[in-house]
Amino acid sequence: MSLTVAVPLIIEDPGFLFWAPLLSTEPTHAALASTYDADAWPVAWIPQGATEDGSVFTYEQKVEPIKVAEFRDPIKYTTVERMGSIAFALTSWTLKNLQRAYNGAVISTVSGTGATLSSKLLPGNAGTEVRAMIGWESQDHTFRIVMYQTLNSGPIASPFKQSPAKGLIPCQFNFEVPLGAPQQPFAMYAAGTGRLGT
Repeated sequence: MSLTVAVPLIIEDPGFLFWAPLLSTEPTHAALASTYDADAWPVAWIPQGATEDGSVFTYEQKVEPIKVAEFRDPIKYTTVERMGSIAFALTSWTLKNLQRAYNGAVISTVSGTGATLSSKLLPGNAGTEVRAMIGWESQDHTFRIVMYQTLNSGPIASPFKQSPAKGLIPCQFNFEVPLGAPQQPFAMYAAGTGRLGT
């Protein structure tokens, strides 16, 4: 019998990123013709725009061996820690993007409106950080991730240099056990039998 390797169903695009307040209504995740293209993200989910180099989804399960004196090999491994995050660098340098990156900075109007508008951002006080939901969807609209409760961490270190360099807003939103159900940090959705796999 001759064997063949199936062509893999890869993801080869940066996808779309969304930010939403905690407990926002999710899309229905109803697939049509093997995509979610017709299932829009509700208005609470704010598109985050372009990124420097896409995003990186990370989920780590740390296990430790359980040993007994009578065996040299572990008799079992047990999960002792799980951690996850999604990291990206936003290229749209706006106060609203900075507000989300700072976990809820305060934006106020200094003066004017429209073309004469002057706005001010102040970082929030420690302990008043705002958690958020993060969403991701592949550009072919066949795969989604909803991260239910996250908090941005790490330095927001942005280079201000000569072009072609550009200012960035680096983010790493870490997963927490969310408020309410489900009490899992994220859910992944796949449209059609192809993304389900064999």
